[in-house]
Amino acid sequence: MVLQARNKHREAAPKPPQTPRASQSPLRGAPDVGRAPPSPGRKGAAARRGRPGGAPRGRLAARLRGALGLRRAGRGRTWTTLLLAAFAAVLHWSHITHLFENDRHFSHLSTLEREMAFRTEMGLYYSYFKTIVEAPSFLNGVWMIMNDKLTEYPLVINTLKRFNLYPEVILASWYRIYTKTMDLIGIQTKICWMVTRGEGLSPIESCEGLGDPACFYVAVIFILNGLMMALFFIYGTYLSGSRLGGLVTVLCFFFNHGECTRVMWTPPLRESFSYPFLVLQMLLVTHILRATKLYRGSLIALCISNVFFMLPWQFAQFVLLTQIASLFAVYVVGYIDICKLRKIIYMHMISLALCFVLMFGNSMLLTSYYASSLVIIWGILAMKPHFLKINVSELSLWVIQGCFWLFGTVILKYLTSKIFGITDDAHIGNLLTSKFFSYKDFDTLLYTCAAEFDFMEKETPLRYTKTLLLPVVLVVFIAIVRKIISDMWGVLAKQQTHVRKHQFDHGELVYHALQLLAYTALGILIMRLKLFLTPHMCVMASLICSRQLFGWLFCKVHPGAVVFAILAAMSIQGSANLQTQWNIVGEFSNLPQEELIEWIKYSTKPDAVFAGAMPTMASVKLSALRPIVNHPHYEDAGLRARTKIVYSMYSRKAAEEVKQELIKLKVNYYILEESWCVRRSKPGCSMPEIWDVEDPANAGKTPLCNLLVKDSKPYFITVFQNSVYKVLEVVKE
Repeated sequence: MVLQARNKHREAAPKPPQTPRASQSPLRGAPDVGRAPPSPGRKGAAARRGRPGGAPRGRLAARLRGALGLRRAGRGRTWTTLLLAAFAAVLHWSHITHLFENDRHFSHLSTLEREMAFRTEMGLYYSYFKTIVEAPSFLNGVWMIMNDKLTEYPLVINTLKRFNLYPEVILASWYRIYTKTMDLIGIQTKICWMVTRGEGLSPIESCEGLGDPACFYVAVIFILNGLMMALFFIYGTYLSGSRLGGLVTVLCFFFNHGECTRVMWTPPLRESFSYPFLVLQMLLVTHILRATKLYRGSLIALCISNVFFMLPWQFAQFVLLTQIASLFAVYVVGYIDICKLRKIIYMHMISLALCFVLMFGNSMLLTSYYASSLVIIWGILAMKPHFLKINVSELSLWVIQGCFWLFGTVILKYLTSKIFGITDDAHIGNLLTSKFFSYKDFDTLLYTCAAEFDFMEKETPLRYTKTLLLPVVLVVFIAIVRKIISDMWGVLAKQQTHVRKHQFDHGELVYHALQLLAYTALGILIMRLKLFLTPHMCVMASLICSRQLFGWLFCKVHPGAVVFAILAAMSIQGSANLQTQWNIVGEFSNLPQEELIEWIKYSTKPDAVFAGAMPTMASVKLSALRPIVNHPHYEDAGLRARTKIVYSMYSRKAAEEVKQELIKLKVNYYILEESWCVRRSKPGCSMPEIWDVEDPANAGKTPLCNLLVKDSKPYFITVFQNSVYKVLEVVKE
């Protein structure tokens, strides 16, 4: 703890090696309490024969068993754990594949319908995969997305830098290798047939198999998220010290599947590629916190998992910020030593630097709160000797370090943003401000009016309670808090600064409790982020099997009886939730958009520039291959300014004023959707109402979109119209 002798700041004298104690915590993978210790008179065969390689191999096997949280019970138990993890992976892969096919009937859709099924951001991301796949060569395709002039016409942008497209680059390379290899061998990779759609619709060709780009793309995503479930099983097993803990984690995930993930409905989103690596990363952090000796391999694996988590998703930096903050708090109160935290910080810094290079110098990474926090914590660790000399109480010292981190991070973030002139992430601060105050602006309202960016639904905690996930996690959390309070009392009240008790070595429990609080705060503020909270709750639930926390209970009742009783109660609502998912049966169809895309492809020039609602623009770029001026990736300040101009069509401004702004963007056609003019998710959230906040001078006038729906002249000409879309040609002067 910080109790490590502040007033006796000196290096401890070397101590002779101690004999390991058989009563070590089961969380460390030590022998069970009560197991007979090995006979001191017996030695292994390698030792008897003097084999030089015997000891290292024994240590390697022990480390593998320890990494899985197993006792010293031989290779059989290790393989059993791995087989159970593999079974969980196959089960989850099958589950999400089945749900996706049931919802869309994806295997029977045409190429155009599959592309339209990837709505909003999904279509934008998939379009770059399609570009590389259809390019003359892989390198030519990568060059095309790095010099893209279709996405934000007339600008030429590096989309690999802007949109975190490494997953698409990697998958496209795999697809090209796969198809060329299969063609070389002579193996058929897809089967095509004609599908009759009825109701006067023309038949379509539908292809199924990994040789179809869309099927390959989705299949790889589902395989990755199947493997994620194997990680969850290993994670729960390692954290709890029991395979029952792994079982609890997996079943809790399935019972609360709709609250844990949305990969089965929206495969191409960034979280589908990124989140599995966060699970691996947190497992590695847990291992590092628990290990008595740090190995270089563990730290390198942590660095690599950080890179794979950050590269696909621009939001990853905010999640890692909560992790670093939690680890720093664990250090401040003394549950991990300075050496261990310093090494973790170094790995984060190295991974951040690697991502900065791989993202072609994306300055948002360097000006993030995450980067600022790493620098401030590194500075605090370097200043530890000075902190230890401060003549204040332990509690006061904790507060001083906490304030130093908080204010230092905010100030450094502000300074770096000013120095680099970065405003791309300013909307995040405005969004959080709007959660606590009455602040409103155009960009903030576009976020908060969407349900996924609103506060957590009131029904969500109720759903957690029905599956008993919330009650179980609360019991675990209270048990950890009781242990923390007991430890803190010994420090603050008794001032035991001359000794470090054994129970202070369980920093991984404190870290998970703090990470739970951080994810809870994120999930309450932004409903979409419960996708971090719910899986972490499932991991925390595994601790119901922990002897470290509930050994007093397991001395009286068999652990299996307790766990299976809890799982049986969970399964009542959990099985109902699964049945509800399995009963979702649909078939994708969007005839109005299909008509629009077909008209654009055959009735406009290849260089015709389009503007309109962000979700529609993604489909226009993907399927019609036409230049667009705005798109759904809203993380760039310049793009937000463009979208604001485009959305002025739904304001109360004069038609001539809006037309002039569109001409400056070189727009030829505007796709008007009347539904955007009238729909609203809640009071104050229709587009005209949002514009009233931004442009109060025109409040009270008739919205321009309503006028143009009736008559588009003289500033626009209607060139296409169906039940949903109206394409307006901008009249050039």
